[in-house]
Amino acid sequence: MEKERLFTEFQPVATEDWKNKIIEDLKGVDYDKKMIWKTCEGFNVKPFYRKEDLPEGCQSEIPGQFPFTRGNSTKNNWLIRQAVGSTDAAEANAIAKDMVSYGVNSLAFKIKGKLVSKEFIATLLDGIDAENIELNFDVCLGRVVDFTTLLIEYYNAKGIDLENVRGCIEYDYIGKELLKGKIKDDGAEIMQKLVEITSVMPHIKCVAINSNKLNDAGAYITQELGYALAWGNEYLNIATEAEMPVDAIAKKLKFNMGISGNFFMEIAKFRAARMLWAKIVEQYSPKCKCACKMSVHAETSQFNLTLFDSYVNMLRTQTEAMSAALAGVESITVTPYDAVYETPTTFARRIAKNQQLILKHESHLDKVADPAGGSYYIESLTASIAQEAWKIFLEIEQAGGFHKAVKDGKIENAVKEAGENRRKALAQRREILLGTNQYPNFSETSEGKRAVEHKCGCGCNNNGKCGTFPEKRLAEDFEELRLRTEESGRRPKAFMLTIGNLAMRQARAQFSCNFLATAGYEVIDNLGFKSVEEGVNAAMEAKADIVVICSSDDEYAEYAVPAFKAIDGKAIFIVAGAPACMEELKAAGIENFIHVRVNVLETLKELNEKLGI
Repeated sequence: MEKERLFTEFQPVATEDWKNKIIEDLKGVDYDKKMIWKTCEGFNVKPFYRKEDLPEGCQSEIPGQFPFTRGNSTKNNWLIRQAVGSTDAAEANAIAKDMVSYGVNSLAFKIKGKLVSKEFIATLLDGIDAENIELNFDVCLGRVVDFTTLLIEYYNAKGIDLENVRGCIEYDYIGKELLKGKIKDDGAEIMQKLVEITSVMPHIKCVAINSNKLNDAGAYITQELGYALAWGNEYLNIATEAEMPVDAIAKKLKFNMGISGNFFMEIAKFRAARMLWAKIVEQYSPKCKCACKMSVHAETSQFNLTLFDSYVNMLRTQTEAMSAALAGVESITVTPYDAVYETPTTFARRIAKNQQLILKHESHLDKVADPAGGSYYIESLTASIAQEAWKIFLEIEQAGGFHKAVKDGKIENAVKEAGENRRKALAQRREILLGTNQYPNFSETSEGKRAVEHKCGCGCNNNGKCGTFPEKRLAEDFEELRLRTEESGRRPKAFMLTIGNLAMRQARAQFSCNFLATAGYEVIDNLGFKSVEEGVNAAMEAKADIVVICSSDDEYAEYAVPAFKAIDGKAIFIVAGAPACMEELKAAGIENFIHVRVNVLETLKELNEKLGI
């Protein structure tokens, strides 16, 4: 008996028909300009995708099979990692055990070289089950071999089965050179020693690719991926040239990658990363395809965290963690929401951990491997990101490899440029940070909070003036502007003189309130005035420092100049919008206009200057 087929009464619709329907609904608006998203990553995104857009062969892949686009296995039980901030052994141990008690199963420690000793390790790991908790160590380059040797001795003394320990001893001398500007001449020799020493611990990685630092500095998605691939390939080259088996070195690499706020593209990035890395390692002819698996730890981005409206950071990190979980990474660190302005509190760390537990126990994302597989959109994004990242990878390789690019300053300059471009886009509202350059909390103050002083690559507090790029957050320029307003001891009042067309005055008043509140000004909205005289009198009674006339383009020719003259320099006068009569208004002496095409940051800086702030 033939199975019943659903929806047989509906005729299939061709892609061209869908597009024509969209064009019809646009009513003359250009389809390409309105509907095609021109990404910063170097490719365009269409408004809809269909089966014919699927990359060739993607439907034949299953999770756990080469080239591992859909995941390294058929499971998706990622580890919940948190960083232990303290470098004091006893304090770090107490924090770590507290983290483990509430559900964390992967810990990250930062260890200063001068502290490395048997006693330090014993105190640090006392009471921590090394066979069931993944342990990760970032150790001073010069002491990493000593630390690893002592760690193995500690495990043996405790009777811990080395086959069961998991984690990473993060040795990344090229990354340190990139971030700190310090060259490690014996880096390759130390790396070889580490691989040999840790051979008794098959599930311990010992060479790290820290592309999350590029993400934190504002690198685009394809940049981070292309550089990460070249970074990892550099270590493969160095090791194999030293006659190390590719299987041995490939299985010891750990990729620490960032997660930006672009939800679907981040899912695609991790899928593309596994696929491209598998094909790179394959070229070295490993004995086992398992050596081609890319081990990825993902960390939520610090680039888009904010000082003001900091609880929104939870929303940002939640969607970021979700994209990494859906993409099938091995472990995730969610940055606590308050990390911008203080050492994360116990409460903030607990919330960060709970964010992942929600994804596991309430959303059940750990029950499905690669749920995005087969999505026309995400599969197409995966192919597009892979293509653009591969171009970057090839460019680096053809120019002499990643290490040479680091020495020549190419990586640093490219990432700096990306960060500056994104800050410019934020200033022009082409990139949005809720609560920062759009929809700020009108009544919020800093309450004395100040951003934690970020260190530049070499570890000093000079914001990168010694030559290495700093990790400057996206929101910092807007935060500095708002803090200056707050620290001035006065809070300028911006009064909305709403008049005329109801829809236009309300829309422009809302736009202007959001615009001016991002500088920390007090905004006073109004329902509307019957006359210019009534509006000006109300503004003067409110002791406004700024008066914004909000009306329609046609009515500005009637209302703007009389309002400007009536204010007579007692307040800064602004027209909301860019009306056709702008030149006539300028000729009458009106200087200030705010609209969607102005640079928000620069405009507010100029206003602060006029206000004496």
